[in-house]
Amino acid sequence: MLFTSNLAEVPFAKDPAVIRLGKRYFLYYSVYFGDTLGIGIAFSEDMERWQEYGRFPITQECESTGVGAPGAIVRDGKVHLFYQTYGTWEKDAVCHAWSADGLHFEKDESNPVFRPTADWCCGRAIDADVCRFKDRYYLYFATRDHEMRIQKLGAAWTPLTSDFSRDSWTQACRHAVLAPEMVWEQECTEAPACVTDGDRLYLFYGGAYNRKPQQIGCAVTEDGIHFEKLDSVPFLANGEPGSWNAEESGHPFAFRDEDGTAWLFYQGFDGETWRITRRKLEFRDGRPVLAEEQRDGR
Repeated sequence: MLFTSNLAEVPFAKDPAVIRLGKRYFLYYSVYFGDTLGIGIAFSEDMERWQEYGRFPITQECESTGVGAPGAIVRDGKVHLFYQTYGTWEKDAVCHAWSADGLHFEKDESNPVFRPTADWCCGRAIDADVCRFKDRYYLYFATRDHEMRIQKLGAAWTPLTSDFSRDSWTQACRHAVLAPEMVWEQECTEAPACVTDGDRLYLFYGGAYNRKPQQIGCAVTEDGIHFEKLDSVPFLANGEPGSWNAEESGHPFAFRDEDGTAWLFYQGFDGETWRITRRKLEFRDGRPVLAEEQRDGR
């Protein structure tokens, strides 16, 4: 699978989020519509052949300069989409919408629903990923330091009965839960992507800014707040020169299907455009590993 969007003038697709609703899979992704970043919607029955549906509409004032980097979960038969405003720099924040069919969304009237306090960061929140872990929903997001130079990850939580509106979120801590430390991460950890296995939560993330190259790392937690990075090297590196991901393997999204199979979606850049693919995940001895690829790509 190498997915790119034809909704834009130039084929382009990045920042994937995937869910299953009924018999269909839905893919939400960032794509440019003219000069404005937006969110595209596609669906599939096998996660290989995707049919593009169209554009997630921009209807609220806070979205007027663009939206992107979607994250998605399914709860009680509804898709909940968490996405960022785009184009207002340190004022960018997380928004929320929901859908009964994966295609048509109702916006949260309290949008944007989350941004962190500015005592430990710039107050920005992008790249939202929401997951259920133990007795809460956790929201992981990327933000920056006050100089807008270092990208790091923060966390918030909300009860299992939450409506995900603005007043429902509590900032989990006034510090980063993950920040760049390794040489390969350079000045950036972003794009959190969570999947649980047993009583542990694994967080994949993009290390280094786009095309530096960005590569994918992984950390683990048992309480949702304190993370330990699994390795000093990338979990998934960028590709060889000339490959579709020669300049980046980045912005991951982790998805566990109804049969328990876990998948890692991510984007790649070849020097000309962005594409999206997936790899199957397995867990061995408390660690995620990439499964061997099959001929059919599944």
